[in-house]
Amino acid sequence: MSLPRIAVDAMGGDEGVRVMVEGAALARRRHDRFKFLLVGDETRIKAALDNHPNLRGASEILHSADVISGEDKPSQALRRAKTTSMGMAVNAVKAGDAGAAVSGGNTGALMAISKLALRTMPGIDRPALAALLPTLGDNDVVMLDLGANTECDARNLVQFAIMGAAYSRVVTGRDSPRVRLLNIGTEEMKGTDELRDAVNILRKAAGDLSMSFDGFTEADKVCRGDVDVVVTDGFSGNIALKAIEGTARFVGDLLRRSFSSSLRSKFGFLVSRPATELLKHHLDPNNHNGAVFLGLNGIVVKSHGSANAVGVANAVHVTARLLEENVTERITADLARVGEESLKMRAPAAAPATGNAA
Repeated sequence: MSLPRIAVDAMGGDEGVRVMVEGAALARRRHDRFKFLLVGDETRIKAALDNHPNLRGASEILHSADVISGEDKPSQALRRAKTTSMGMAVNAVKAGDAGAAVSGGNTGALMAISKLALRTMPGIDRPALAALLPTLGDNDVVMLDLGANTECDARNLVQFAIMGAAYSRVVTGRDSPRVRLLNIGTEEMKGTDELRDAVNILRKAAGDLSMSFDGFTEADKVCRGDVDVVVTDGFSGNIALKAIEGTARFVGDLLRRSFSSSLRSKFGFLVSRPATELLKHHLDPNNHNGAVFLGLNGIVVKSHGSANAVGVANAVHVTARLLEENVTERITADLARVGEESLKMRAPAAAPATGNAA
């Protein structure tokens, strides 16, 4: 089967070309049916490809010497979309030259460029940023929105739930993902009007969708493994994500400090090293890299700027899975099952997506 190729912004990320090309080469070992469009400085990309013959034979280079920096505002990025590696990668999806784009660059700029170039899918008011977080269960949990929309109404939250469930079915293999809305408690009377309205809509529509919906969950339950999809607005989601990431770093730093505090502690580290290595692997963000802008007419995946080659490979793996499983078509089908009338409890807010994710 012929699959659409993946456009990689080779200039994005903290280390740029070397890591992005190495990550794509690692990913291709797992997805050898895919071809790649590497966008960026042609000379540097060719030099990096010399170390990866498996990728070189499956790639085309699209030259761009212009790069969007981490300090560029979304408005500045939009003006340079036609000349920068990020903008050209996304525009390749728009033109049909690629089925998806991957970038490790500026998140706000990537959201702005992607939304303007690809537009939102029919039935979706705003795209949402979704990512996978580790859990104590057998599968990662999908969480969205993580910063694209700071304010959301009930209609937006319902759309996020539908998109998140479709994404979860791809990455977890569950036929009916467990979906919950993030709230300050699980009781029906708690939360904002928007949350309570969204719960009512989803309870009525869940029977027509491939999801298991049972109201609210709290932030301390996100990584327990009891839920497959956690839905929230981008403001709360971004705070929750950074709190989780900060706690993981805190635990890691505390363990390192504890194990180096005395000779006995160092000996204890040697004895417990297999367990600590497993913990390190589970908490390593590179092993869960690849946030997705769901709701666009095309697939765009954001790799963390500090990701190493393994992290980039995971982001490309997520991209390949979304293409293989036709996630956009799945979302369209689920929206059709719910129907427009079910989403009319509240009109969508007029404010555009802010693209404030970090």
